[in-house]
Amino acid sequence: MSLYRPLSLAAAIALLGGCATIPQPLQGNYANVSTASAQQGGAGGTRVRWGGEIIKTEPGQQETCFYLLARPLDSEARPEGGNAGENQGRFVACRAGFYDPEVFTRGRELTVTGTLHGAVSQKVGDYDYAYPRVEADVVYLWPKQPRYAAYPPGYYDPFWGPGFGPYWGGPWGWGGPGYYGGPRVIVVRPPPPPAGK
Repeated sequence: MSLYRPLSLAAAIALLGGCATIPQPLQGNYANVSTASAQQGGAGGTRVRWGGEIIKTEPGQQETCFYLLARPLDSEARPEGGNAGENQGRFVACRAGFYDPEVFTRGRELTVTGTLHGAVSQKVGDYDYAYPRVEADVVYLWPKQPRYAAYPPGYYDPFWGPGFGPYWGGPWGWGGPGYYGGPRVIVVRPPPPPAGK
């Protein structure tokens, strides 16, 4: 048996293990319908998987409605945020039951699956905006992501670590303390004693 076969098998297993997977409640086949085309009508009854950032959450007597700024979904069906996530309009998703607006707060990422069911007109400033309405069967609130992603444990970047030349490393280089995010030292001195003592 050649050494090539076990290495190729190990590489294939590592590749499959590294693939992103869609959470079980969000899996399935859905129509590729945009919020813009749904605003025009004619897509009623179509099953969609949409996501975005919560604009507001409104609980009612029978259901809770989530008004969302639509974003494209990544390979895990999570809305792409920040500059990577382009604005794709707005939509509203409603689901039976009470969802706490203090948990489903503005800016949180949400992915829903459900059926398109007309549109709801709401004011955005002085503009009457037609929100495509999704009768949701799944409402998936994503965990908050850290604002700045940290390097994985054991990761070392030799170009940004200490000792990268006289300009980047050391206490006076660009990468030294107090410059470009280095540790900041704040010295608090006690007040001087009153005069005459």
